[in-house]
Amino acid sequence: MSDENPVEEIPVDEPQPRMEQSQLKAVIEALVFASPDPLTPRMLYRLLNDEPKEDVLAALTALQADYVDRGGLHMAEVAGGFQITTRPEYHEWVRRLFHERSSNKLSAASLETLSVIAYKQPVTAAEIGEIRSVNTSGVLSTLLERHLIKIVGRKNVIGRPFLYGTTKEFLIRFGLNDLNDLPKIEEMAQQLGFDPPPVLMERSVPEEMLPLDEGDVPDDQPE
Repeated sequence: MSDENPVEEIPVDEPQPRMEQSQLKAVIEALVFASPDPLTPRMLYRLLNDEPKEDVLAALTALQADYVDRGGLHMAEVAGGFQITTRPEYHEWVRRLFHERSSNKLSAASLETLSVIAYKQPVTAAEIGEIRSVNTSGVLSTLLERHLIKIVGRKNVIGRPFLYGTTKEFLIRFGLNDLNDLPKIEEMAQQLGFDPPPVLMERSVPEEMLPLDEGDVPDDQPE
């Protein structure tokens, strides 16, 4: 009688069958809708790692096409990812729904300062104040707290002042994929309700920027 132990069989996970495109589109739509932040293709590939990348990309492209004529919603490319948002032509109706949430609104001074930073970045606090003809330290603090701007470096002049730029949260807030999507300053000013300073119409010259020193910015500074 043999004393040999039987060989233990190790279970092997069987490969999951590939999803039909209609099902894959539905899964992607649910993920994009549920995500609080724009969902990047890389994240979708990771979440759907059992599906070939080419299938995910094809389903994503087909889903975008589905949203071209879908009522009040569209699938927008925002900050390098995808979000399901309301169409711009219906924003006024959506604003009526949220008109009481005034605590989330930016003041006119904050919007004007944010516009200066968006179109002139990287820019120092002194340069922002010169453009707006007012002290902007309090407004900058508010924008930093809202994660709409961040410190991106130091200017190579006496005192080495901080240089400010916009963040990924800024892109998300204004529905932009990147800074190349910024509208003309006249259009932005009209939309936000302020008169743009003439200097904003001028083309910016890139600043000579020094790297930040260790401890210059908080650990939780946004992207």
